[in-house]
Amino acid sequence: MELLTSLHEAIDQLAGCDPEALADPHSIVDLERQLARLECVVSRAVRAFAVSGAWAPEGAKSPTAWLATRCRMPKAGARAQLRRGRALGHLPVAASAWAEGEIGGAHLDALAKVRTEASAEALARDEALLVHHAKELRFEPFVGVLAYWGQLADPEGAEEADLARRARRDVYLTASISGMFLGQMALDPISGTIVSSEHRRLEAELFEADWAEARAALGREPHLAELARTPAQRRADALVEMATRSRSAPENGRRPEPLFSVLVGYEALHGRICQLSNGPVVTPGSLLAYLEGADFERAVFAPNKRIEVSVTARLFSGATRRAIELRDRTCTHPFCDVPAERCQIDHIVPYAVGGPTTQENGRVLCGFHNRLRNQRPPPAGPG
Repeated sequence: MELLTSLHEAIDQLAGCDPEALADPHSIVDLERQLARLECVVSRAVRAFAVSGAWAPEGAKSPTAWLATRCRMPKAGARAQLRRGRALGHLPVAASAWAEGEIGGAHLDALAKVRTEASAEALARDEALLVHHAKELRFEPFVGVLAYWGQLADPEGAEEADLARRARRDVYLTASISGMFLGQMALDPISGTIVSSEHRRLEAELFEADWAEARAALGREPHLAELARTPAQRRADALVEMATRSRSAPENGRRPEPLFSVLVGYEALHGRICQLSNGPVVTPGSLLAYLEGADFERAVFAPNKRIEVSVTARLFSGATRRAIELRDRTCTHPFCDVPAERCQIDHIVPYAVGGPTTQENGRVLCGFHNRLRNQRPPPAGPG
């Protein structure tokens, strides 16, 4: 086919050129965009191929089996192409955006996932808006937008999906022939957050102990390679420490209580929110089991109706710091997603030039991007 011959020639030219000639930001973005367009073409063709039945004469039981054999690709990849080809017929706006390289196959998968019998009509109505978000947002925030949209379009279905997600939780740990224990876990967002937060806290505790031990032995600040344990070993030891502390805890001791943050005024400013601080969007119903023994904090986002630290304070602290963490949730640098709890609070208008210590003049930045920002001339104002 003449079109494919032209494609072969174009790819041959690209493959033969010096990679350095394509290593600038503009070329990388353009290459990714053209790759997305080609993936869209392939998915459409694969779908048409599946419908045509041209795979059957060779004795294949299904188009997936034919693709896996003739194209030597994983069955999961073949199924994904077929699934996307089918989804294109239900998502015309997304199909057009994918064909232009403005979104990718992962965006189409996410949109197709929220399309149910109950939400199909609403999705047809709102598809253009959701695709606009797909074009403008990073992928993870876009998935969050879809999750909120799904809760509004099909509340009952969203609650059922969350219950089903929790029902899939599983952990196993078994001894191998060599005596090493091997395992795997799958936890729902809330359970996973409880476990991972404590595990990360203990891992940090062990890191501090390793660092202090190495510093005392060397008489100077150590390098990471000079610590007694590798990161993998600390993660394993942190899990053992969790079990050890659980075993030694009093049977009737007070259990830690989950903390729920009530964002007063946030919904009016930013829209619906029911989200864990580490990112996952959850339904209100999934929180009910924890409410009886939970702690609550109230963060007010309405101007002039909140408690702030002094606007002349050097550092963000207390309620002001917490409110900014809840608002931003991750490092605000466009190329970063470090959780707010592991970040610093930075003045947008620098404190040195009179910037006030307020919610409006504060933002979350990780240590790397805060240092990077301070290595350059400070901006004249917000932004």
